Amino acid sequence: MTNLAGMIDHTLLKADATRAEISKLIEEAKKYEFASVCVNPTWVKFAAEQLKDSKVKVCTVIGFPLGATTSAVKAFEAKDAIAGGATEVDMVINIGALKDGEDDLVEADIKAVVDAAAGKALVKVIIETCLLTDEEKERASRLSVKAGADFVKTSTGFSTGGATPEDVRLMRQTVGPNIGVKASGGVRSLEDMNKMIEAGATRIGASSGVKIMEGGQSSASY
Repeated sequence: MTNLAGMIDHTLLKADATRAEISKLIEEAKKYEFASVCVNPTWVKFAAEQLKDSKVKVCTVIGFPLGATTSAVKAFEAKDAIAGGATEVDMVINIGALKDGEDDLVEADIKAVVDAAAGKALVKVIIETCLLTDEEKERASRLSVKAGADFVKTSTGFSTGGATPEDVRLMRQTVGPNIGVKASGGVRSLEDMNKMIEAGATRIGASSGVKIMEGGQSSASY
């Protein structure tokens, strides 16, 4: 099961997360050897300190959850998180700009974070599939690759829906074999996770990592 654990970003992004809950998340990540803990930027430094002797990475979110901050703010947020110890950043695209067909703006927005993270952190691009048509999903995925991102990611887990195998498959077909695809939002069981992997996911974002590893089912939304 270690290989499966190494594909999970163990996630806690709710607004009212306490230090005790973040500490529990970190200890669980150490125990199961998850790929990373994914926490809001305010917890990055704390998580990095707690994980300094561990292989578990610190992942955080940028422009989260709406993607509606400016590119300059997203770049600053990424730099600040990386300075605090984050080695993976999951940024939300400018969804409205994508829907308006402003591809140059979307690409530049992603590239601002890619440039801020260059040589220091992986960049995963959240396209929020539940708000997009298939054509928009494909376009967002292509723009992410063009901008130099390391991963495309389905969802924030805070909008109207989460990952589906169909969306993961479409994203994988669009980006090809050399870019990561992260499925997040609604992956609550080992069965869910296996479906996402079969569809082409190489990373899973879930708050249900422990349940998944124990073969159970969680009611968590992310």
